[in-house]
Amino acid sequence: MTIIEKARQFVESECFKPTSKYGSGPYVEHFLPMVKHSKKLSSKLGGNLEVILIAAWLHDIGSIVIGRKDHHITSAKIAKKFLTENNFDPEKTKLVLDCIRNHRQSTELDQKTLEEKIIADADAICNFDMLPGLFYASMVVEKLTPVEAAKSVKAKLQNKWRRLHFKESRELTRGKYQAAMLLLEEITKL
Repeated sequence: MTIIEKARQFVESECFKPTSKYGSGPYVEHFLPMVKHSKKLSSKLGGNLEVILIAAWLHDIGSIVIGRKDHHITSAKIAKKFLTENNFDPEKTKLVLDCIRNHRQSTELDQKTLEEKIIADADAICNFDMLPGLFYASMVVEKLTPVEAAKSVKAKLQNKWRRLHFKESRELTRGKYQAAMLLLEEITKL
């Protein structure tokens, strides 16, 4: 079994545990699309596909096991333990951990390598695939009104769009971004 398959199985197992902070939903709603977008971007841009796919699987594992706060840091710690236990190459482990630590576009992290930028963009692209998740976080977790949530979601999507690194990322997302902005513009006028 490859290390990529082991990472997939590990994430799936953690998502389906009763202790998962978000239940099993993120496996299908976020991790699978994350891997899909990472593969697409890597096929167009290059990079070490093994590093990219492992990082795609493990980038949010801290959210599942511990919780959302500082999940880029907790995910890297969990990933390091997982990769060490599976005797993964130390140099590649460092690349995977850098991808995980720097995947959040909502922070002022500086993605340096192609692999880091691909992971950050793929994660951002996933937001355009799952607008209900953004509304859930805004309305249920943050306890915003529907109009406040629409304003918050609009601002998050605009920020994610602005921070995409590649024209290929924008090409994958353009139609969804334009549709979301059209819809959210109407709601935020209320």
